[in-house]
Amino acid sequence: MTLEEAKRLVMVILSDRKNYSKSLNYAVGYCQYFMTIENEEEARVQALYILNNLSSWRHERAKEVRDGLKKFAKLKTKRRR
Repeated sequence: MTLEEAKRLVMVILSDRKNYSKSLNYAVGYCQYFMTIENEEEARVQALYILNNLSSWRHERAKEVRDGLKKFAKLKTKRRR
């Protein structure tokens, strides 16, 4: 999964404005910051922050978004030699 694919998943969260003050209160700020990140390693860490704040989020695409962000967060960057 690429950073751009992960950003498309985060856009699903940001589009759910009716839940901003309920189940997405802290996640929204993390998602907004995620959209500005260009560094993949930093984005992976931010994805973990987002995931930790989605536990009570209910949406028709919630499972897809969570699974995708988990997959993105687990990817490792290539190490320099």
